[in-house]
Amino acid sequence: MLIRSVRARGRLLTILDGTINEHSKRRETPQGITRKDMLDLLLECEDDNGRRLDKEEIIDILLSYLNAGHETSAHIMMWATIFLQAHPQVFQTAKEEQERIVKSMPVGQNGLTLKEYRQMEYLSKVVDETLRVVSLAFMTFREAKKDVEFKGYVIPKGWKVLLWYRSLHHDPENYPKPKEFNPSRWDGYVPKPGTFLPFSGGTRLCPGNELAKLEISIFLHHFLLKYKLERENPSCPIRYLPHQRPKDHCLGRVVKICN
Repeated sequence: MLIRSVRARGRLLTILDGTINEHSKRRETPQGITRKDMLDLLLECEDDNGRRLDKEEIIDILLSYLNAGHETSAHIMMWATIFLQAHPQVFQTAKEEQERIVKSMPVGQNGLTLKEYRQMEYLSKVVDETLRVVSLAFMTFREAKKDVEFKGYVIPKGWKVLLWYRSLHHDPENYPKPKEFNPSRWDGYVPKPGTFLPFSGGTRLCPGNELAKLEISIFLHHFLLKYKLERENPSCPIRYLPHQRPKDHCLGRVVKICN
């Protein structure tokens, strides 16, 4: 397994190295680049002394984004499908919304656009509720920059504390019946600051949060319209480390629905 992992990383490094070289060459042409992506911004990024990132540093950043964005998003997709199958009414409501969106698409349009994504109001609540219930990023460390009062306790300036996101997301004061999967709880509800942090917050807010929600929503759009999940062990116990997941890794079949 280790040898295969090293080889896979080597192939990925080769791909990223070639992509960086391609971008660098395009930037040197008279036409330049008319539309910049994240890689272009990394190539342009420089510190106060004018130093730019070298190729190795850029590749490390890209690898971090690929790894960080893949596993967590995949876990939320898995849990969303589990919750949808376990709650038929939620599944039906979400599916009907996606069917309306498809019917309203212009004739000849192939695939979703941001316009359709912004119409997924109920599905957005399904995603937020999944993020709340599961809380994959379940804890982080913080240092108090000043004395802070929290639930009757004073945390002195300079103290380092462990913040449990799961305890915030499952606090009945913030979310009545917190263990219940209920997307409708988000109808007109704006969470208080610091009570909904699936992507952390402040200066440490995950830079890929909107991309992750977009990817999850597109996956669920197609899942709702065309597939269903048949689990082998629906009552399988849950494992909580390093991420919350069924112990059998959600063993089952994704079955295509014939409409």
